[in-house]
Amino acid sequence: MGLAAIVLGGPLAAFVALGLVAPLRRTGRAAGLVSIAGIAASFVAALALLLRFDSAAGPRTWEFVWAPLVGLPPIRFGVLLDGLSVPMLAVVSLVALLVQIYSLGYMSGEAPASLGRYFAYHSLFATAMLGLVLSHNTLQTYMFWELVGLGSYLLIGFWYQRPEAARAAMKAFWTTRLGDVGFALGVICLWSAGGSFVFADLFESAESGALRGTWLVLGVAGVFCGAMGKSAQFPLHVWLPDAMEGPTPVSALIHAATMVAAGVYLMARISPLLAHTPEVAAWVLGLGVLTALLAATMALVARDIKRILAFSTISQLGYMMAAVGALGAAPAMFHLTTHAFFKALLFLAAGSVIHAVHTNDIFETGRLWRRMPLTGTYFLIGGLALAGVPPLAGFFSKDEILVTMWTGGHPLAFTVLLVTAGLTAFYMFRTFFVVFCGRAPGRDDVHEAPLVMTAPMGVLALLALVAGWLGPRLAASLGHSISLGAHGAAHAEAPAFVPWAGALAAAAGIGIAALGYQLGAFRPEAVRRAAGPLVTLLERRYFVDDAFVLAYRLLYLGLGAVVGWIDRYVIDGLVNFVTWLTWVVARRLRRLETGRAQDALYAVAIGLLLLVLLAINR
Repeated sequence: MGLAAIVLGGPLAAFVALGLVAPLRRTGRAAGLVSIAGIAASFVAALALLLRFDSAAGPRTWEFVWAPLVGLPPIRFGVLLDGLSVPMLAVVSLVALLVQIYSLGYMSGEAPASLGRYFAYHSLFATAMLGLVLSHNTLQTYMFWELVGLGSYLLIGFWYQRPEAARAAMKAFWTTRLGDVGFALGVICLWSAGGSFVFADLFESAESGALRGTWLVLGVAGVFCGAMGKSAQFPLHVWLPDAMEGPTPVSALIHAATMVAAGVYLMARISPLLAHTPEVAAWVLGLGVLTALLAATMALVARDIKRILAFSTISQLGYMMAAVGALGAAPAMFHLTTHAFFKALLFLAAGSVIHAVHTNDIFETGRLWRRMPLTGTYFLIGGLALAGVPPLAGFFSKDEILVTMWTGGHPLAFTVLLVTAGLTAFYMFRTFFVVFCGRAPGRDDVHEAPLVMTAPMGVLALLALVAGWLGPRLAASLGHSISLGAHGAAHAEAPAFVPWAGALAAAAGIGIAALGYQLGAFRPEAVRRAAGPLVTLLERRYFVDDAFVLAYRLLYLGLGAVVGWIDRYVIDGLVNFVTWLTWVVARRLRRLETGRAQDALYAVAIGLLLLVLLAINR
C-alpha cells in the first residue's frame, strides 16, 4: 500500500506544485521536469509493485469510511490491488512518462507559461487515471472517471485560441458526458439493488442471487453507457477523431493507455456482473464488432495522419469491447496492454513527422525515409504490430481475441473482425508507403527528431516487439482476479487455422497497399473515383456526425427556442401583468391618502363603527 500511495502521490504532488506555485509553473522546462519527476516516481513504484505482487495470493485492499450513513451501510473509499489493477498501473505510468519526456522536445516552441500549464494538465490527467485504476468501488471510480474527463477536456483544448481545438474539446466533453449520465444511473441502480458500491460486494451479491433481475441489467447497461463514451463506441465515437486538434503527445496519451482505455478497463472490472447479464453482454459484443468495422472503413479514405490513427484507435477499442462482450476480459486486457505500446509509438512517430514537415496531410509528404530513417523504422514497427504481423505484440493479442470469438461460438463476429484486420493492415501501410516510401518527390528541408523525442519512441518500439510474450503471465494474473463462475467455463480448442487467420489477413492488406501505393499495379485515384458514393459516405463518417448536429439543432436548440418563448411571453408576461395591475391598484388607492387630519378621523370613526357592528353580529 505504500507503493500504491507513491503511484498516486507522484503526479498528484507534481500537479499541486505546478498549480499552487505560479513562478514554478511559468518556468516552462523546469515545470516539465517537475511533472516528469512525479510520473517517474509513480512508474518506479508501479514497476516495483508489479514485480512484488502475487496475484495468486488474492487481492489486497485498504479502505476507510468516507461517508457514514444513518440506517444504511457506510460509503467506503479505498485502494484495490489485484491482477487487473497492478499491470494497468505499470502501463499507464510508463506511457505517461514516455509521452511527457517526448513533450519536452515536441512542445519546445511553446511559451514558458503555456508549457507549464501543459505539464500541469498532464499531471492532473495522470493522477485521475491512476486513481481510477486503484478505485475499489463504483462511486470512487465514477469520481475519478469525471476527473479523467476534465483532464482530457483541458488537454484537447490546450490550444484554445484555435476555434477547432476549442470545439473539439467541447465535443469530447459533451459526448462523453452523454455516456456518463448512464454511468451515474447504473451506479445508483447497482447500489440500490446490491446495497454497496464495493466491487467485491457486488460480485458476491450477483453470485449468490441477491443482485439479479432488472436492476442488475439496468446497472450493468448504465455502466456500459459510460464506457461507450470514454472508449468511443458507436455511436458515441464521434468525439475521438476531432480530438486530434490537441497536441500530438496528448493524442498519444489519450489514445494509448489512458482515457480511451478507461472504458475497456471498467468493463473488464465489472465482467463478473456482465457474466450474469447475457443480454447486455450481447450488446457489448455487437457494438464492439460494429465499431471495429466502421472505424476501419472510415480510415481507408482519411488523409490526416493523426485522424487515420484515431480511426485505428476506435477500431481497436471495438476489438477489445467485443472480447469483453464474449466474456474474454483477459484477451481484451492483453490487447489493451500491447495496443498501449504500439499505438503510443505510432502517434509519437506521427508527431515526429508533423514536427518536421509541418503538415498532417500524408499526401503532402513523401520519401521521408532517407531523411528520417529512425522515425520511419519506428513507424514501421508500430504499423506491423498494429496489423498483427508475427512475431510482434499485436499478433499475439489480436490472435487471442479472434480465438475467443471462434471458440465462444461467435463465427459472424470472428469473420467481421478478421476482415477488419485486413483493412487495418491496408490503411496503415497505405500511410507508411505514402509518407516514407512514396513516389512523390522527397523534401530536403526535413530532419530527424532530437534525442528527447526519439528515445521514448525507441522504448515503445522495443515493447511493441516483445510485449506479446507477456500474454500467458497476464492471463494467469487476470484469472486469479476475475472470476466468472460457471459462465467462464473453458471453450473448445480452436482449429489450427484460427491463430494464423489474422496474420494472413494482415499479409493480404499489406500486399494490396504495396501494389497500389508502392508498385503502381493499380491507380488508387481511379478506384476512388469509381467508388464515388461510397467514398463520400466514408468521408462523411456514415453521416453520424451530421445526425448529432441535426439532433442538436432540432432538439437542443429547438427546445431552447420553446423555453425561451415561454420565458419571454408566458412567465415574463405574467410577471409584467401582475406588476402592471399592482401599479394601477396602487395609483387608485393613493388617492385615498389626502394628508388632511379630518379625513383620517373620518376613516377611524368609520372603522370603529364597522368593528362594533361586526362584534354585535357575532
